[in-house]
Amino acid sequence: MNTSSAKGNQSNTYQALWVGIASFNSFALAIVSAAILSRFLDKTEYGTYRQIIYVYNTLLIIFAAGLPSVFNYFLPRYSRAQGKEIVFNISKVLFYAGLVFSVFLFASSGLIANLLKNPELSKGLKYFSPVPMLLLPTLGVDGIFTTYRKTVYVAIYSTLTRVLMLVFIVLPVILFTRNYIYAIYGWIVSSFLILILAYYFKGLPFKGVKGEKSNLKFKEILNYSIPLVFASFGGILFRASNQFYISRYYGSEVFAEFSNGFIEIPFVHMITGATAAVLMPIFSKAVHDKAEISKITTLFRSALSKSVVLIYPIVIYMLFFSPEIITIVFSESYSVSAKYFSAAIVINFFNVIVFAPLLLSMGKTRFYAWLQYGKAIAIWGVQYAAIVIFDSPMSIAISYVVISVVAIFVPLAYVAKLFKISLLELFPLGRIAAISLHAFLSMFLVNLLIRYVIPYTHRLLMVVLAGLTYGGVLLLSARLFKINYWEIISPLLNRKKTQSNSNG
Repeated sequence: MNTSSAKGNQSNTYQALWVGIASFNSFALAIVSAAILSRFLDKTEYGTYRQIIYVYNTLLIIFAAGLPSVFNYFLPRYSRAQGKEIVFNISKVLFYAGLVFSVFLFASSGLIANLLKNPELSKGLKYFSPVPMLLLPTLGVDGIFTTYRKTVYVAIYSTLTRVLMLVFIVLPVILFTRNYIYAIYGWIVSSFLILILAYYFKGLPFKGVKGEKSNLKFKEILNYSIPLVFASFGGILFRASNQFYISRYYGSEVFAEFSNGFIEIPFVHMITGATAAVLMPIFSKAVHDKAEISKITTLFRSALSKSVVLIYPIVIYMLFFSPEIITIVFSESYSVSAKYFSAAIVINFFNVIVFAPLLLSMGKTRFYAWLQYGKAIAIWGVQYAAIVIFDSPMSIAISYVVISVVAIFVPLAYVAKLFKISLLELFPLGRIAAISLHAFLSMFLVNLLIRYVIPYTHRLLMVVLAGLTYGGVLLLSARLFKINYWEIISPLLNRKKTQSNSNG
């Protein structure tokens, strides 16, 4: 029985690994695309291009109507033969939703351009309008393969599609003309190829399986998916405020600088996302079993401590070298974007705190939803006031950071109240202080050394050498601060050894 359990856990780790690889590949190839286009398009052209992507991503959540998430929920409840019919039907609905999205984008292009005060955007959106019809039916591939525990295909599909987009979007701009319209032509061609690829991949789990009627009503699907749309809409409104105000009040050039700079470190979200996924069922069981509050808070503090060990050293490193990192990735023309990058990654010192599993495990979904809408209302009002008072794009970034941080501590205070404990009892303050001080002092020492030895012009060498030296200093001096940076990795290594021994 124990052996079986160990194998199951190993299988879960294997599945999660491929999802992580897919996520990393998608981000990496997206950054490469942005870095290349930043160099080949002037700021006005690039800013308009980024505005088009902003409009598409904002409206995508509405028109997708939560349908891609349906696969994870319904497919495990039906046989594979019935699942084949479910996938086909939902993909068909996604195609029609994409068609409506495309028509809407074409028809409202002028209105959207007026809202964002960029006349050129109207033309760009009309050219871009076929893309939703082609891409919406491709959504949900990851949910299908995750359900059937074949996540290696998620990594393969994600990498193939991102490479296709990179090649077809970037090459026309490099080879023909430095015009964002040619990048949009690439979007259309790559989207058509991805559509074909997606239908092939969606059929792989059902190869040789004859479809059966599932009797799953569309009403059931909507009853599950629509609440997800409303729950996420507040988050969309919150995140959309930055780009809307920058577009409307500061133009496409500043929008390009802001878009390339105001980026949180994706590695942080990968860690916190995995942490949330692991904690949710554990907290849910503990709450259901009416476990002692001290058991839940101890688990929360332990998870937070381990996340801080991984995340804080990276955030501090990025903060010290943000000008060099931004310039290396996006070129000298976007050096001003570094100040936005520095502001954005401050959030990563705080969103390491994963509070959602605590709230949701206690059934506080309504509070969680109202929190999202509260954030949205606050950000739109505060940022408008900041524009009126300070008239600076940086004030928009700072407003976003402040409200994001406040929105983390509000639900934690609510949880502490429910648990009838002090807010501070949720935090391993001594541990966090030790990790922060150790990482900061190590980076401060490395920063002085590297900047004195390496000329400023050698940015890439400086950043790489700084990273390697910083890692060495952290590991060598960790014992002085009673920190073990291997404590996160060792359980995985021990599990592999255990599995190897059991196989032997």
